[in-house]
Parts: sequence; structure tokens; C-alpha cells
Amino acid sequence: MQPKDFGFGEDEKMLRDSARKFLSDTLPIDKLRKLVAADHVDAYESDPQPVFYDEAIWKQIVELGWTTLAVPEQSGGAGMKTVAVVALAEEAGRAALPSPLIATLIATAIVREADGPGASKLLERIAAGEAVSMAMTDAQGSWEAEDTDVVANVAGDETKLSGTACFVQDARKAGVFVVAAKSAEGVGLYCTDADAPGVTVHPDQIVDLTRDQGRVDLSEVLVAADNVIAAPGAGSGAIEKAMPTVLAIVAADLVGAAEWQLQTTAEYARTRTQFDHPLGFFQAVKHPIVDSMIAIDRARSLVYAAACDIDCGDATAETTARMAKSAAADASAYVSGRSVQLHGGIGFTWECDIHIYFKRQQHNQMLYGDGVYQRAKLGDLL
Repeated sequence: MQPKDFGFGEDEKMLRDSARKFLSDTLPIDKLRKLVAADHVDAYESDPQPVFYDEAIWKQIVELGWTTLAVPEQSGGAGMKTVAVVALAEEAGRAALPSPLIATLIATAIVREADGPGASKLLERIAAGEAVSMAMTDAQGSWEAEDTDVVANVAGDETKLSGTACFVQDARKAGVFVVAAKSAEGVGLYCTDADAPGVTVHPDQIVDLTRDQGRVDLSEVLVAADNVIAAPGAGSGAIEKAMPTVLAIVAADLVGAAEWQLQTTAEYARTRTQFDHPLGFFQAVKHPIVDSMIAIDRARSLVYAAACDIDCGDATAETTARMAKSAAADASAYVSGRSVQLHGGIGFTWECDIHIYFKRQQHNQMLYGDGVYQRAKLGDLL
């Protein structure tokens, strides 16, 4: 039986409110615009694409302890519940935060499900503020561990990794990669520093200006025994166990960004006049805004239900998490489209901040599967 309010208590409320205030004060929309969208030529025609990132904000985030939230207490973390983690992810989405926070939270969720000798060691580094990203996706975009294009050659206590991991999130912000690699014994998870010999990051050109993404090439990258996160054959299980949490985090980011789009569009409809009336006077405007609110609330409820299922160890956690990601992806697509349309001609321009969130939503919709993908998986589960 789920606890009241999905287990969202005073500690979680305090975290959410303090995160919202910090991000509102530190990264208001005008500062975000200057950081990521000052010049469209610089953003999309530079090669490589710039990394839009305020490292000072990341240092403050580390000082606030946000990277410790999902880390167990025995590894130096706060060991907070998943509902707290998704509350933080929702605020990150609301602010369209350009940082490796989401990638690090996702990596933490996977590493804490592993029991290799390097798992606790890496969790301690994350708690200390290390930015980490998963390198587990193949060239076709599959994040199923068995599809990885990286091979692990195991010889005694040493492992050498060779191959390429694609679509690595915040690849140029992360100091550490957790690599899924296959060997004759199965898929394992391995920790390697981003600047280790044999590791090369090739930046992707992507639409979302609040992130960077890249391809990580590994050429005979040496991994010591104490950096094995999950032994060969155990990596797939760790990823599968963590996937509900991963989906809930991304869905929460989608919900937070959609809420910003809704509130910004509603405010525009209240203040912009046409035919001597505010835009919100017209049913063709007010109905989509109400539909957006309903879609967001539905998705948010599923996000917190999924987080609660995870915290309670409920067997339905994967089902609820896939429902949450499906609902959040669909809601974000609808709200993004309406936010542009209801801003009229200005909504299609670079000068309108809507495009920053629109592009982040496009990225998140596809990350770990869009609504159609999640519903196909739900069909298999049910």
C-alpha cells in the first residue's frame, strides 16, 4: 500500500522549494537565454558545437548536496527517497538547467544497483561532486545493455575496453563514464575517467541547447579491478533494476519543463490583447491551455506514483514508470506545440524563449523511449 501523498513529506517539500528558489535566483530566463541562446550562428554553425554551461552554478549545486541525494548513506550520500530525486529533476526541467545533474542522477541510479568492487568507490566520488554519465547506447540508439558496441577484453584483474558508445549525455561535462561492455561472460559495467588514455569524445551537433551529447570512442582503455562497477554478466541486471528510476527522472524533467511552458503561455494569453480582448478570452486559446494543464497533471501524478512504487519496492514499479514516461512525453509534445502556436508569430522566433524549452522537450521525449515505445513495452509487460 502506498503511503499518503506518494511519501512526499516535509523533507521532500523543503528540497523542492529550496531548489526552485535557488534556480529562480541563479538562472532566471534572461540569464539562461544569454548562456545558451545568445547567438544562433554560434549555437548551430560552430564546429564543434559549444558547451553551454556555467561551471560556477554546478559548483553551487554540488555544495547544496544535490549530487548526494540518490547516493546511499554508507557511500557518503543523503540516501533520500526517489520521490525527492524526481522532485529535484522536475525543478531542473522547470529551469531548463544546463548541467550534468540529470545525467549524474541517472548514472547514480544504475551504479547503486551494481555490486562490483568499483560501485561504492564511484558512488563516493559522485557524492563528492563528480559529474558522471552513462556510455551504454549503440549506434542505432538502443540502450539495451546487450546491444552495446563496446567490447571488454578481460585478462586476470585487468580489463581493456574497445568500441564506441553513442548518444552519451553531457559527454563534455562529465568527468567519468560508466561504460557498458560485453564479453564472453556477458555485459559488465566499467568506470573510466573522461581523460583516461584511449578515451576520445566526439561532440554531436544537437538541437537542445541546454545539453551536449557525444560519441565516446574507447581504444584499449585499461580498467583496473577496483573500477569494475558490475562484473561481466551482471551489468544488464543492474541497468534493468534501475530503469524505472531512470524513466521517472526523465519524465520528471519533462513535466517540469512543460509546467514552465504552460505558465509562460498562460501569462502571455492574459497580457497580450487582440480585438480589444486578452488572448485568453477566446475559446480557441483557453481550451488548449486547460488541456495542457490536465495533461501535465496526469503525467506528474504518474511520475510520483512511479517514484513511490520504487521506494516501496512495489513489483509494479516498471509498469508505472513506463506509464509516467509515456504520459510525460505525450504531454510535453502537446504543450510544446501549443506554447509556440499560442504565442503567435513571435513564438516561432529566436527571440522568444519558448524555443529553448521546446528543444529540451524534443530531446527528452526520445531519451530512453518516447510515448509510442513505452506503450509497446507496456503491452509486453501487461
